[in-house]
Amino acid sequence: MARRLYVDGPFGQIHLRMAGEHSDPRPPLICFHMSPMSSRIYERFVTRMGAGRRAIAIDTPGFGMSDAPPGPPEIADYSRAMLAAIDALGIAGPVDLMGYHTGSMIAADLAAGWPDRVRRLVIVATPIFTEAEREAMRAHYGPTPPRRDGSHLVERWNSFVHHNLGRGLSLDDVADMFPERLLGRADGWWGHRAAFAFAPDMRLPEVAQPVLVLNPNDDLQVETRRAAPLIRNGRILEVPGWGHGFLDGFTDDAARLVESFLDAADPFAALAVPDSSQRA
Repeated sequence: MARRLYVDGPFGQIHLRMAGEHSDPRPPLICFHMSPMSSRIYERFVTRMGAGRRAIAIDTPGFGMSDAPPGPPEIADYSRAMLAAIDALGIAGPVDLMGYHTGSMIAADLAAGWPDRVRRLVIVATPIFTEAEREAMRAHYGPTPPRRDGSHLVERWNSFVHHNLGRGLSLDDVADMFPERLLGRADGWWGHRAAFAFAPDMRLPEVAQPVLVLNPNDDLQVETRRAAPLIRNGRILEVPGWGHGFLDGFTDDAARLVESFLDAADPFAALAVPDSSQRA
């Protein structure tokens, strides 16, 4: 199982999950979650990846068990905090990154801003929005005040079930994941706010490192395909058999695919694309 620990960051303590040996010669894999979730989405995956390398999943400040910033942050603030966590762990050499939705933006920002610190990237979806879509998203994903009858929680639960049930996950799995959706507390909308204020091209044209983009059957399929002309050195891999929760539902398959990209001399030469990812 992954160990859980805290390190110090620019906004207080940062909580993370880690598996694998410090002495492993492979670059560590650092994982960033979607908003408003936590590193819990990577727990099984990090444990599995830890058999072959050091793998770490970090709670974004203000989510999971990480301390929150004093005010609404930008993606650059999250990136700075992630880099501080990597430094606090004593990792000096280049790392590999994996990001999921908002975490994809953090990974791309880190790779573009600190190219000497990042070797390769795996990105789950690339939220490339039009300006009209960004405006609509800002309006939809703003703060949600609590209601005495708890209906705000029912709405979150219904949305969570809609996006996560199936494609490898049972209702019990979804219920086990759901509490992580609430750990952003009243400021859980900050992650979405940062995402919709980030560079419209996600800084992808500035990323020279190899990038594998996974496009699962979720709510960002169309937006992810828009990234194709922006990627300098990468590939978008359609994985229609996977959706939200695939790191829990198809842990071994996801790990083998990511390993095939990270471990090969030519990252795109021999991708181990599993059958489960192609069953639409």
